[in-house]
Amino acid sequence: MNGRSHAAAPIPSATAGALEGLPPLRVVGRLARLRERLEEAGVDAAVFFEPANVRWLTGFTGSNGTVVVRRSGEALLLTDARYSEQAPAQLAAAGCSGDVDVAVARRTVEAAAPWLQGAARLGLEDGVAWGQQIRWNEAVAAETVPLSEIVESLRAVKDGAELARIEAAASIADTALASVVPMLRPGATESHLQQALDGAIRSAGAAGPAYDTIVASGPNAALPHATPTDRRLEPGDLVIIDVGAQVDGYRSDMTRTFVLGDPSERAAALLEAVERSQAAGAAAVEPGVEAGEIDKACRAVIDDAGMGDAFVHGTGHGVGLDIHELPRVASGSAATLEPGNVLTVEPGVYFPGFGGVRVEDLLVVTDSGCRPLTLHPKTSLVPLPA
Repeated sequence: MNGRSHAAAPIPSATAGALEGLPPLRVVGRLARLRERLEEAGVDAAVFFEPANVRWLTGFTGSNGTVVVRRSGEALLLTDARYSEQAPAQLAAAGCSGDVDVAVARRTVEAAAPWLQGAARLGLEDGVAWGQQIRWNEAVAAETVPLSEIVESLRAVKDGAELARIEAAASIADTALASVVPMLRPGATESHLQQALDGAIRSAGAAGPAYDTIVASGPNAALPHATPTDRRLEPGDLVIIDVGAQVDGYRSDMTRTFVLGDPSERAAALLEAVERSQAAGAAAVEPGVEAGEIDKACRAVIDDAGMGDAFVHGTGHGVGLDIHELPRVASGSAATLEPGNVLTVEPGVYFPGFGGVRVEDLLVVTDSGCRPLTLHPKTSLVPLPA
């Protein structure tokens, strides 16, 4: 679990070692699927600029990219002169160089305007800034309308090459966490443990962490999005570690909670309830299930344990090019799971002044159920040194 997304930054790649043996990423067929959605939305053309959406549609990973798609079939990638060679090369590698033209321009809106002549309704991603919307309205003689999560809903179902990268990222995070568990000792600091995890992730070949790694101990573990500090671990502490890796732009997400030495009666009760809750939620993941049912399964266990008020966040979220993607796994979510969805199940409880517990796995929905991608053991007891 985390609240940080890197959608505004260019998407880095992993080292060659982490990519060895992975199938190539291809975007063939994605624009055709998008055009069906544009027809359903009743727009003549659409503009996409979120980096993860631009990459998913075209294969382009630069920091400045805008994709304009006409419902009639044509597509245009606009970027600046820094990417005049990179953009065509990446589109060719992704298999869409014949479907998407590339234009290098200093002023994106003005360059796209002639290409959009005749469009009566222009769809803009709903995250568009107000100033950008005004510029599009002024440059294009079309009504601009918001498009809500059209590309994101397509991205929610991963293909084999995407799954391979997410699984590689999850494996690297598993290995990194295993290398750091022996460092969970009284006197170690949260920030030192975070640095060790991030270093292990990069040493294993990932581009870096999938998000800001969380290490929260003792009372700091009562903060779901705690920032690691120089607090030193103490005997009896609950320690939440939330860690993920990034491989070729694709991310993983995992949380484990440890206790240093013998847990108190209260800590043991928290660990037992959250581990049972997480298992119940994971057991509910299968195709055809509404995401809200997973949340319900997790909350039922926490409620029965008398800790319902301490479960203060949603049960999970999709993961891919962004750390928070569709489907949302929260109360009332009507999203129906499909094979290829990748999502977290991460119940947690938090008690100010005492600490908290969260357990999170990353799962892929299969034809008959689900399969965990994060495999680090959930055994939480760390013996103290003699």
